[in-house]
Amino acid sequence: MEIKKGQIVNGTVTGIKPYGAFIELDNGDVGLAFIEDLSVVRIKSPEERLTVGQKIQCMVKSINEENGKINLSYKDCLGTWEENVEKFKEGMTVKGIVRDVEKNKNGIFIELTPNLVGMTEYTEKLKYGETVDVCIKKIVPEKKKVKLVIV
Repeated sequence: MEIKKGQIVNGTVTGIKPYGAFIELDNGDVGLAFIEDLSVVRIKSPEERLTVGQKIQCMVKSINEENGKINLSYKDCLGTWEENVEKFKEGMTVKGIVRDVEKNKNGIFIELTPNLVGMTEYTEKLKYGETVDVCIKKIVPEKKKVKLVIV
Protein backbone atom coordinates (compact mmCIF):
# COMPACT_ATOMS: atom_id res chain seq x y z
CA MET A 1 0.00 0.00 0.00
CA GLU A 2 1.46 3.35 -1.04
CA ILE A 3 1.17 6.18 1.47
CA LYS A 4 0.70 9.85 0.71
CA LYS A 5 1.36 13.14 2.48
CA GLY A 6 -1.58 14.07 4.72
CA GLN A 7 -2.77 10.47 5.05
CA ILE A 8 -3.66 9.05 8.48
CA VAL A 9 -1.83 5.76 9.06
CA ASN A 10 -1.72 3.12 11.79
CA GLY A 11 1.54 1.88 13.22
CA THR A 12 3.46 0.54 16.17
CA VAL A 13 6.18 2.39 18.08
CA THR A 14 9.37 0.35 17.55
CA GLY A 15 12.01 2.62 19.01
CA ILE A 16 12.41 5.82 21.00
CA LYS A 17 15.38 8.18 20.83
CA PRO A 18 15.81 11.58 22.50
CA TYR A 19 14.84 13.29 19.21
CA GLY A 20 11.71 11.26 18.40
CA ALA A 21 10.00 7.91 17.92
CA PHE A 22 10.30 5.36 15.14
CA ILE A 23 6.99 3.92 14.02
CA GLU A 24 6.52 0.85 11.87
CA LEU A 25 3.46 1.40 9.76
CA ASP A 26 0.95 -1.36 9.05
CA ASN A 27 2.27 -1.55 5.46
CA GLY A 28 5.80 -2.35 6.74
CA ASP A 29 7.34 1.09 6.12
CA VAL A 30 9.09 2.79 9.03
CA GLY A 31 8.69 6.50 9.75
CA LEU A 32 9.96 8.95 12.31
CA ALA A 33 7.90 11.32 14.44
CA PHE A 34 10.24 14.00 15.74
CA ILE A 35 9.72 15.10 19.35
CA GLU A 36 8.09 18.38 18.24
CA ASP A 37 5.52 16.30 16.29
CA LEU A 38 4.49 14.29 19.36
CA SER A 39 2.88 17.06 21.40
CA VAL A 40 1.60 20.63 21.11
CA VAL A 41 3.36 21.39 24.38
CA ARG A 42 7.12 21.06 24.74
CA ILE A 43 8.09 17.75 26.25
CA LYS A 44 11.59 16.77 27.35
CA SER A 45 11.41 13.17 26.17
CA PRO A 46 9.31 11.17 23.67
CA GLU A 47 8.69 8.69 26.52
CA GLU A 48 6.32 11.27 28.00
CA ARG A 49 3.97 10.48 25.09
CA LEU A 50 4.78 7.02 23.73
CA THR A 51 6.07 3.59 24.70
CA VAL A 52 7.70 0.91 22.56
CA GLY A 53 5.02 -1.50 21.36
CA GLN A 54 2.24 1.10 21.56
CA LYS A 55 -0.17 1.12 18.63
CA ILE A 56 -0.91 4.63 17.39
CA GLN A 57 -2.31 6.68 14.53
CA CYS A 58 -0.13 9.27 12.82
CA MET A 59 -0.43 11.68 9.96
CA VAL A 60 2.14 11.51 7.18
CA LYS A 61 3.81 14.95 7.22
CA SER A 62 6.22 14.33 4.38
CA ILE A 63 7.96 11.66 2.34
CA ASN A 64 11.45 12.39 1.07
CA GLU A 65 11.38 11.33 -2.60
CA GLU A 66 15.17 10.86 -2.74
CA ASN A 67 15.73 8.62 0.28
CA GLY A 68 12.18 7.45 1.07
CA LYS A 69 12.29 8.75 4.66
CA ILE A 70 8.83 9.26 6.13
CA ASN A 71 8.17 12.09 8.58
CA LEU A 72 5.13 11.49 10.81
CA SER A 73 3.05 13.61 13.18
CA TYR A 74 1.39 12.05 16.22
CA LYS A 75 0.00 15.32 17.60
CA ASP A 76 -2.06 15.91 14.44
CA CYS A 77 -4.15 12.84 15.34
CA LEU A 78 -4.94 13.95 18.89
CA GLY A 79 -7.78 16.29 17.94
CA THR A 80 -7.98 19.99 17.28
CA TRP A 81 -7.87 22.69 19.93
CA GLU A 82 -11.64 23.07 19.57
CA GLU A 83 -12.29 19.33 19.95
CA ASN A 84 -10.09 19.11 23.04
CA VAL A 85 -11.41 22.23 24.77
CA GLU A 86 -15.01 20.92 24.50
CA LYS A 87 -14.23 18.60 27.44
CA PHE A 88 -13.73 21.60 29.73
CA LYS A 89 -15.92 24.39 31.09
CA GLU A 90 -15.04 27.59 32.92
CA GLY A 91 -15.10 27.01 36.68
CA MET A 92 -14.10 23.33 36.44
CA THR A 93 -11.25 22.06 38.61
CA VAL A 94 -9.06 19.51 36.81
CA LYS A 95 -5.64 17.91 37.06
CA GLY A 96 -2.89 19.11 34.76
CA ILE A 97 0.82 18.50 34.22
CA VAL A 98 3.39 21.29 34.53
CA ARG A 99 5.17 21.50 31.17
CA ASP A 100 7.03 24.74 30.57
CA VAL A 101 7.75 28.18 31.97
CA GLU A 102 7.09 31.11 29.64
CA LYS A 103 9.97 33.44 28.79
CA ASN A 104 10.46 36.15 31.45
CA LYS A 105 8.56 33.89 33.88
CA ASN A 106 5.20 35.44 32.94
CA GLY A 107 3.39 32.15 33.42
CA ILE A 108 3.54 28.37 33.44
CA PHE A 109 2.09 26.11 30.76
CA ILE A 110 -0.10 23.33 32.15
CA GLU A 111 -1.05 20.38 29.95
CA LEU A 112 -4.74 19.53 30.35
CA THR A 113 -4.83 16.82 27.64
CA PRO A 114 -2.07 15.66 25.28
CA ASN A 115 -3.22 18.29 22.78
CA LEU A 116 -4.46 21.12 25.02
CA VAL A 117 -2.46 23.51 27.15
CA GLY A 118 -3.47 26.30 29.48
CA MET A 119 -1.47 28.91 31.35
CA THR A 120 -1.38 29.82 35.01
CA GLU A 121 0.50 32.45 36.94
CA TYR A 122 4.20 31.88 37.55
CA THR A 123 5.27 30.36 40.84
CA GLU A 124 8.66 29.02 41.92
CA LYS A 125 7.02 26.02 43.62
CA LEU A 126 5.97 24.15 40.46
CA LYS A 127 8.38 21.73 38.81
CA TYR A 128 8.32 20.23 35.32
CA GLY A 129 6.24 17.04 35.13
CA GLU A 130 4.42 17.69 38.41
CA THR A 131 0.67 17.05 38.49
CA VAL A 132 -1.34 19.98 39.85
CA ASP A 133 -4.99 20.86 40.42
CA VAL A 134 -6.08 23.88 38.41
CA CYS A 135 -9.35 25.75 37.99
CA ILE A 136 -10.32 26.83 34.50
CA LYS A 137 -10.69 30.58 34.89
CA LYS A 138 -11.42 31.51 31.28
CA ILE A 139 -11.58 29.88 27.85
CA VAL A 140 -10.85 32.28 24.98
CA PRO A 141 -11.74 30.44 21.72
CA GLU A 142 -10.80 33.28 19.37
CA LYS A 143 -7.24 33.24 20.76
CA LYS A 144 -7.16 29.49 21.46
CA LYS A 145 -6.20 30.19 25.07
CA VAL A 146 -7.16 28.63 28.38
CA LYS A 147 -6.46 30.68 31.49
CA LEU A 148 -5.91 28.69 34.66
CA VAL A 149 -5.56 29.26 38.41
CA ILE A 150 -3.76 26.83 40.70
CA VAL A 151 -6.01 25.52 43.47
